[in-house]
Amino acid sequence: MRFVWAVAAFVLAAVLIGAGIAQRTVFHGPSTQTAEIALTDDTRYTLVDGSVLTELPGTQTLRVAGDDGVFVAYGRTADVSAWLSDQSYTAVTAGDEGTLDSSLVEPTATAVADETAADAAAGRNPAGSDLWLAQYQDDGAVSVPLQLPDTMSVLIAADGTAPAPAEVSVTWDISQTTPWAGPLMLLGGLVLVGGIVLYLLAIRHARRSRGPRRKAPPPLPVTQPIDLAVEQGDKGVITAGPSSRRSSRKAFVALPALVIGSLLFAGCSADAWPDLGPTPTPTGSAAVVDSDDQQAPAVTEAQARTILARISETVAQADSASDITLAATRLSGAALAERTTNYALRAAVADVPALPAIPAEPTQIILPQAVDEWPRTVLTVVQTQGDAGSESTIMLMTQNDPWAPYTLSYSAALGGSVEMPDLAPAYIGASQVPPDTSFLAIAPDDLSAAYADVLNNGANSTYAGLFDEQSDLFSQGVAADRQKRLDAFNQTAASTGTLEFAAQPGSQTPLALATLESGAIVAVTVNEVDTVKPANEDVVIKLDGNPTVQALTGVSESATGVSSTFADQLFFYVPAQGSTEKVRLLGFSSNILEAKVL
Repeated sequence: MRFVWAVAAFVLAAVLIGAGIAQRTVFHGPSTQTAEIALTDDTRYTLVDGSVLTELPGTQTLRVAGDDGVFVAYGRTADVSAWLSDQSYTAVTAGDEGTLDSSLVEPTATAVADETAADAAAGRNPAGSDLWLAQYQDDGAVSVPLQLPDTMSVLIAADGTAPAPAEVSVTWDISQTTPWAGPLMLLGGLVLVGGIVLYLLAIRHARRSRGPRRKAPPPLPVTQPIDLAVEQGDKGVITAGPSSRRSSRKAFVALPALVIGSLLFAGCSADAWPDLGPTPTPTGSAAVVDSDDQQAPAVTEAQARTILARISETVAQADSASDITLAATRLSGAALAERTTNYALRAAVADVPALPAIPAEPTQIILPQAVDEWPRTVLTVVQTQGDAGSESTIMLMTQNDPWAPYTLSYSAALGGSVEMPDLAPAYIGASQVPPDTSFLAIAPDDLSAAYADVLNNGANSTYAGLFDEQSDLFSQGVAADRQKRLDAFNQTAASTGTLEFAAQPGSQTPLALATLESGAIVAVTVNEVDTVKPANEDVVIKLDGNPTVQALTGVSESATGVSSTFADQLFFYVPAQGSTEKVRLLGFSSNILEAKVL
């Protein structure tokens, strides 16, 4: 009976182990699933919607091949659709029954600029657009592993002029778990050990159950001693039997241990065992922005760093060649105006230094505007190590339409002891404050004129009480510089001429992004105008000692007078209406803008 139980245990062990192995081999499903995308329309662009990529769970691998080159990029679906809005393209979407449907989409928008419209007609190259979160290019084929949500879409093209590649497929990695494979093989191994034990016990019992042995034979007669050397030489060495039997037993015992260890090793992966851990319970957290109408941020943090690096690289190349056309591709507003003047001065005056380079990293703050439309604004703060130690630069980048690159509009040095207001995280973004809002202590449209009045009148200004004097190092420096220059002028030319100073609002449009305290960071420009006039008709203003003004005016003297304009880029924190806080100056920069003969 013991032999029967042992055999039954062996059979049960074989069934259990076989079932566990079958789950990992025969019954194990495919690890991937591929869907070919059939494209029938011969368009220059193909949009693969996020619903296609998330048709199945798991990591996606997009494979694209074509004869005219392959370009693949992905971004927010709204951004990709906006970039394609003035083009005909093929849209691939997921059908109701799991099918992949392709359809031709006609243009729904018109390019806003003549150059952009011309590009649209000839075919616009999508490479290098600031809208893409990532892009890939190859001459023949691109295979990209992705893990995109349904809010992202993929753009496929060749070069914008040739038809888009037609060989497109999506492969999903399917997670196949066999939670009972490990337990079955482990249980089968234990049953196998039990069967071996039963078998050994059965053998032992059988030996003990034998009948009485026969009587032993009589003792052998006494003989002469045997010469072992002779016997060995004639017969050879005889191997003892009991030692061989012990080796057999060791091998017999080691075999099941080896089998069990192999089975356990084969089923040791995590997906071969049931997950018995506790299921995590999500806990609620306070929302930073509680609004159903909250729009997505214009860029991600990685995207903003990429854009800033592109701006920095392009401006560095333009600075090296004094190429204002190249600079204009990445600069606008006050930032472009000051470099236009600087390039002209460097071409005329040998010792005029270049303006500071645009820093790209490391970024301390990234605050994108939360908006789905255009124009868009992104605020950044970058800290660098200079000769005087740590220096921070605050900047505003803008994008006017889906086809235009981001350009640097405002740039200023951030004060070392400045305390930035509380800002929303980059993944939330901030709303742009209208220039004429009444919810701030002063509207952005009025801020430039108010600060210009403070520069002109100091403590006697109507707006002096609006600004925080302790943080306003700029106005203090302007007042000291004006007095120093006026004293020097009066020492030599008090009777022959006059030197006047005036500040006036700049011509650049103010930009403002909201803070968490319902205030705003506002960037404006103020123009400081220095005017030198002769006292009478017999006096001539000599410009020999001022090569900068001489280069910008093109004259060496003037009988009517000369004016020099300096452009100030200023960043303020403006609190909400009714707040006890004052307007604080965060950063500033000042460079000559123009000089002209009166």
